[in-house]
Amino acid sequence: MALSALNQRRWRNFRRNKRAFWSLILFAIIFSFTLCAEFVANDKPILVKYRGEFYTPIFNFYPETTFGGDFKTEAIYRDPEVACLITSGGLEDCFDDPDGIIEDAGDGVVNGEEIAKGWAFWPLIPYSYDTPVDRVGAAPLPPNDQNWLGTDDTKRDVLARVIYGFRLSVLFTLIVTGCSTVIGIFAGAVQGYFGGKTDLIFQRIIEIWASTPQIYVIIILFAILPRSFWLLVVITVLFGWMALVGVVRAEFLRARNLEYVRAAKALGVSNLTIMFRHMLPNAMVATLTMLPFVITGTISLLAGLDFLGFGLPSSSPSLGELTLQAKQNLQAPWLAFTAFFAFAIMLSLLVFIFEGVRDAFDPRKTFE
Repeated sequence: MALSALNQRRWRNFRRNKRAFWSLILFAIIFSFTLCAEFVANDKPILVKYRGEFYTPIFNFYPETTFGGDFKTEAIYRDPEVACLITSGGLEDCFDDPDGIIEDAGDGVVNGEEIAKGWAFWPLIPYSYDTPVDRVGAAPLPPNDQNWLGTDDTKRDVLARVIYGFRLSVLFTLIVTGCSTVIGIFAGAVQGYFGGKTDLIFQRIIEIWASTPQIYVIIILFAILPRSFWLLVVITVLFGWMALVGVVRAEFLRARNLEYVRAAKALGVSNLTIMFRHMLPNAMVATLTMLPFVITGTISLLAGLDFLGFGLPSSSPSLGELTLQAKQNLQAPWLAFTAFFAFAIMLSLLVFIFEGVRDAFDPRKTFE
């Protein structure tokens, strides 16, 4: 679908803003990388070949008996015995041959019986966000060739948790910002367009709702209800939609008496069409100006709640929880540096991108 002339001009303006354009490319690369986190950091192989058949442990459950083991529970692929079963083709006693009774005749032949040898293709980082690391020493452990960013205070790989935590934070922010923006724009448009009693009643409701302490409400609810990602999204949206109402309302109040709006009313155009097809594009610059603040505020809220222990479930990968660990383990500076750079890179790129979007929608802005 071809872009209109107006949108083409906006895209050209955005591309000419080098900082915003390259920030978008870099953020897209990082976010796409984290979207494939299961293929990058996981304690399960991506692909296993066993006796001529292929298995995908990342997507499917396979008991240890599938690979010639004794247990019907899920195979622990990092277990040396399970690894031996896969590579030897299911030779159950591959670790129980102290006297050399089992003879390996070479390529796939054991005791005269031909067995297809298998292999496992592992991710770049062989740990998930909740996988305990088998290293000697007291946690948190410093970085080395096994754990590039070290481990946290429960011996979990920090790099794996950052990858999963970055994805979770961005998805949470995009969902909350998208829902809050839609609700806030609609509420502000209704107030500004109709004015009068509608505007007065809405303003009083917003004043009462805005005075409710959001963090306290979340803490109280999570003390009663089980914590979950979607519950936190719903609660955050319930309090976050008011950030854009005032800006949109002001733009609609200014434009409601302009000539093109009066002409559309005289021609019998519906109110919704006038509001969202004719008036809203003129209010987008002011609306987009607020989006960087909404985004950074949402990320900070999630990090703050996780830091206090009232955010996502404790089993979830969280950058806020990593910040708390950095505070509690000052002898492990790699935790603090990792948390700082993760937040700094994420927030900077998002702010640069939305500043570019804002300037691209502004007809007074031009870039050489």
